[in-house]
Amino acid sequence: MQDILNKAANIELVIFDVDGVLTDGRLYVTDSGEEIKAFHSRDGHGMKMLQDNGVRIAIITGRSSNIVAHRMKELGVNYVYQGRRNKYPAFKELLEKLKLSAEQVAYVGDDVVDLPVMIHVGLAIATQDAHPLVKQHAHWQTPSCGGSGAGRDVCELIMEGKGVLQQTLNKYLQ
Repeated sequence: MQDILNKAANIELVIFDVDGVLTDGRLYVTDSGEEIKAFHSRDGHGMKMLQDNGVRIAIITGRSSNIVAHRMKELGVNYVYQGRRNKYPAFKELLEKLKLSAEQVAYVGDDVVDLPVMIHVGLAIATQDAHPLVKQHAHWQTPSCGGSGAGRDVCELIMEGKGVLQQTLNKYLQ
């Protein structure tokens, strides 16, 4: 575990997939064609705490949804790439834009479409219920499933690696 925490200490950007990571992966579509997603509130708060500690967050997702744009705006996530079936070009764009190396990036995924990015980052993370091939190529697996707190697991891991988790949580005990 110390190796994972050492990798986490170097992370400056966490990239999340959406469906299957920040949601449970199920797609809810109304009769009118409107897509509905459920996000876990603890994931959102974890993302806010992580950003408060200087770590940037990005989204790269294969689908496009107004609700994703709305939720990420609420959370202050400025780097949102939707409709990216091939996620690698968005990853490369983020590295250039933010002047980061791949080793400074963590990527959280659940399915094989996430592998082209996962195999290049400093910390590859799979959700507990990820596809077996994704788990095989991950450095770490979240204790929680996608949509059930996996995002929070990641945020707390990064904060622990950076040595700021306990002081961040202690703020809520005052």
